[in-house]
Amino acid sequence: MAARRSADAKAGRLEAVQVRAMFDRVAGVYDLINTVMTAGLHHRWRERAVDFANVGPGDRVLDVATGTGDLAIELARRVSPGGEVVGSDFSEQMLTRARLKGAKAVPGSPPTDPPPSSGAGWSPSNGAVRSGPARLSFEWGDALELPYADDSFDAATVGFAARNFADLGRGLREMARVVRPGGRVVVLEMTTPTRPPLSLFYRVWFDRIVPLIGGLAGGLGRLRGRSASDPAEVTLAEAYTYLPNSVKRFHSPVALAAEMERAGCTDIGYVLMAGGIIAVHGATVGGVGTT
Repeated sequence: MAARRSADAKAGRLEAVQVRAMFDRVAGVYDLINTVMTAGLHHRWRERAVDFANVGPGDRVLDVATGTGDLAIELARRVSPGGEVVGSDFSEQMLTRARLKGAKAVPGSPPTDPPPSSGAGWSPSNGAVRSGPARLSFEWGDALELPYADDSFDAATVGFAARNFADLGRGLREMARVVRPGGRVVVLEMTTPTRPPLSLFYRVWFDRIVPLIGGLAGGLGRLRGRSASDPAEVTLAEAYTYLPNSVKRFHSPVALAAEMERAGCTDIGYVLMAGGIIAVHGATVGGVGTT
């Protein structure tokens, strides 16, 4: 089983249950390794993604596969005062860290997991805006079956997680479903550069250095008595082998734009950042009220 899992990680493919277990496993080192891998630039990329969401005070936004909550926190700053941000994820360990981080970054955020929002009694176009800071909450949710009503949000975002969707088209359709017509869907994701010298750097960094960092983090965890109790669990080294390889098999920016169009989005545009390693796509949800 371990050999099969290792091979799947190298191919950038894991089953949904393994992906969930992987993110539970890496949650404790996720922020640190992200900062090391990106030299801290991931925060700037998330800010650019929020620009694409085109949200403001009083808006309600969903951040899908929120992880430890960085994108949701930035969104909460943009929709304050009076707005609301819901961060959704299927990894309980990630959500635990997101709630702690969110409570510090946005005072008044709920420290525990409230029931999933249904959208009842709230409309993104009813003109009612709460006073005070934005509300930020984190809830369990499956990206392929979001527990929210149609047209419940002004925007939906996903950052560095769309490539982990077991069914990308279904995940994008779910994001479009819960956003009102005229609202925004934003996807922030890594992509594979094709031109040297950046393509060479990318291969060396992500094929060799990143898995090494994961292996060192795993070794440190074992020294601290935090080794996995279940031999079927994804190890940190396997996780950080899977993550860069999942980028290689993911859609090109052009193909991702086409998937967003099939999901019901219009006015799709994207920009490449960091020399072509990062892509942020923004689109409008079609339907009544769009032009």
